[in-house]
Amino acid sequence: MVPQPAFTVTFFRSTAGKEPVRDWLRSLPADARQAIGEDLMVVQFRWPLGMPLVRKMGPELWELRSTIPAGIARVFFTVWQDRIVALHGFVKKSQATPANELVTAQRRLDAFRRNEP
Repeated sequence: MVPQPAFTVTFFRSTAGKEPVRDWLRSLPADARQAIGEDLMVVQFRWPLGMPLVRKMGPELWELRSTIPAGIARVFFTVWQDRIVALHGFVKKSQATPANELVTAQRRLDAFRRNEP
């Protein structure tokens, strides 16, 4: 019997119909996309998780921490009903999470909450 994931992974969609995380992923090399995808799959099947793969960043906001050939990728996400919603992704270049990246994720989380029933 093949185990079923507890959640599906979806992407935040702006009111203009853009999916910024999907676009960001497409811009990455194949090996980076694969590493991030494998980490997202772990979250799908084994939620809730903690460090070192997942870190809580605020109310209803988590950070997926993936090691990719170019460095460290981060995907901010929320869990809503039966979905993991990817809100924002970036490749980290410093030790601390840049404030503007967190602000972007929080802004998308707020927009997601306003637009979901």
